[in-house]
Amino acid sequence: MTTSPDLGILIALGYQGFVRRLHEDLATRGYDDLARSDGYVFRALAEQPLTTSALAARLGVTKQGAGQIVEDMTRRGYLTSRPHASDARARLLDLSERGRGALASARSFHRRYERSLAREHGTEAVAGLRALLTEMAGPGADGEVDPRLRAMYL
Repeated sequence: MTTSPDLGILIALGYQGFVRRLHEDLATRGYDDLARSDGYVFRALAEQPLTTSALAARLGVTKQGAGQIVEDMTRRGYLTSRPHASDARARLLDLSERGRGALASARSFHRRYERSLAREHGTEAVAGLRALLTEMAGPGADGEVDPRLRAMYL
């Protein structure tokens, strides 16, 4: 007797396939050195510069963990920092030109991927999938979005 894969497994495999295609596409555009957490940081810093502490809170990680991510992304040319105007001890993090380019390329891929799904499966199917995933990703019983995912809702 064959059984269908669990829905949770299919969701995870679908996400992994999406991420694999995203990274393949970004590599062809010169962004072949992206790490797992980079996309979350790109989204968190897309609207405004943040301190490392604020970034840590947004991502739901420790300040030390955020500091390691920031150091690595700065070394790879995706982030810049400057002194904070009102707190001499703090520095504001921002996306560099390379970081903004990577984010723009990723967002472009997201749109192209969704259009491709709509061509293959129809706009109603994609709208239904989007509605279902939106409901599944919604806030938990406490009304809060998982802090590790909060940065993606920006």
